[in-house]
Amino acid sequence: MKEIPEMSVRELAQAIRAGEISSVEVTEAFVRRISEVNPKLNAVVQVCADSALSEAARADRALARGECFGPLHGVPMTLKDSFDSAGVVSAGGTLGRKDFVPGKDATVLSRLKKNGAILLGKTNTPEFTLMYETDNLVYGRTNNPYDPECSPGGSSGGAAAIVASGCSPFDVGSDYGGSLRYPAHCCGITSIKPTSGRVPRTGHILPFGGVLDSFQQVGPVAKHVEDLEYILPLIAGPDWIDPSIVPMPLGESKNVDIRTMRVAFHTDNGVLPASEETVLAVHAAAKALEDAGALVEEVRPEGIEDSYEIMMGLLSADGGASIRRLLRESGTERHSIPWLGLGSPMESAAFDALVMRWYGFRSSMLSFLENRDVILSPVNALPALPHGAVRDDLRAFSYTMAYNLTGWPVTVVRAGTSSSDLPIGVQIAARPWREDVSLAAAAWVERELGAFPPPDLSRER
Repeated sequence: MKEIPEMSVRELAQAIRAGEISSVEVTEAFVRRISEVNPKLNAVVQVCADSALSEAARADRALARGECFGPLHGVPMTLKDSFDSAGVVSAGGTLGRKDFVPGKDATVLSRLKKNGAILLGKTNTPEFTLMYETDNLVYGRTNNPYDPECSPGGSSGGAAAIVASGCSPFDVGSDYGGSLRYPAHCCGITSIKPTSGRVPRTGHILPFGGVLDSFQQVGPVAKHVEDLEYILPLIAGPDWIDPSIVPMPLGESKNVDIRTMRVAFHTDNGVLPASEETVLAVHAAAKALEDAGALVEEVRPEGIEDSYEIMMGLLSADGGASIRRLLRESGTERHSIPWLGLGSPMESAAFDALVMRWYGFRSSMLSFLENRDVILSPVNALPALPHGAVRDDLRAFSYTMAYNLTGWPVTVVRAGTSSSDLPIGVQIAARPWREDVSLAAAAWVERELGAFPPPDLSRER
């Protein structure tokens, strides 16, 4: 049997249910791993070792009686600190909540627990999840496991760093402009941003609602694509609180035929060309799909070059009013949000024109998919950046922004390595509600290209 930190979520769950290994053994292994690795990363900001071990023992006793709590029976996990967790500090990176202990779990955590998962700890996030680098005034910055001088990305940077380091089988994060996908790219793992309306945001520090409600989705972070598909059905579906969630069935990737897939790919979105190494990674992923029999063409959607202007315009249209509301509600007086107050509220006519431009963009993008199944592209124009450098040119993040504007499902999988030994991921976007297609393509790329080395945290740099 593999070492515990190397096992997939599915393998761990099956081994526990089969009695090959106990939940206590698994949980102890991850607690030890966190104690060894986290001081170098600062990725886990709350460790729930005692309660996790107690829950693991309860899971083992239940299994001995023939009871199974669900598909994740006895499997420990971590959770992005932007989600509420009952009885555990949930700061969301903001000083006003540094001692906030919720009385109720976020919907996604509640669902995972009901399916047998055990909360092992909370992972770091920038303040209110509003940065591409994981740093805040409560816990400080998180380091990339491949190079501590680099960022793991954001806002799910703590989640990606700790999963990549073998300290947690999986995490759940959120994505408002690339916050699941960019950290997965930086840390060499996989994640999925589901279709807008798939997973409830109830109990998340950046709540549902508002004009930009469809931007934000919640999804899993893991080492293996199969684990994304294992976890996603457990957290999807209406909770009768988040009003945007649709009871849409989830397809299974095993029913998708790669040989009939129609793939478009590009390495330059017209905003900022990808680095040469990133181009090579995208081409490698495209070739893997083409070798499987997929019809692959290099072409980008017309109008995708407008993604950055539209996204940044929408984010700043209220002049920071929504962020100031979050600060008031959290009781935060001193914050770390660099762009707050940099712009004025947009006049109503200009805002109306911008919203119509956004919907024109969505329509144009959808038309592009009429005769195609997926779009393969860079996650970011560049590999992981040094700490503090992510704000130098946000155009590099336009590759992820495009799919927050559309609300489509997107899976990230590693497809290359930079000359600095940093991971390079690719993103595979599919039609609305076709997570199965995106996951199938990503799983194939992972299978063909996925022999990448994990981070070596014993190395001194």
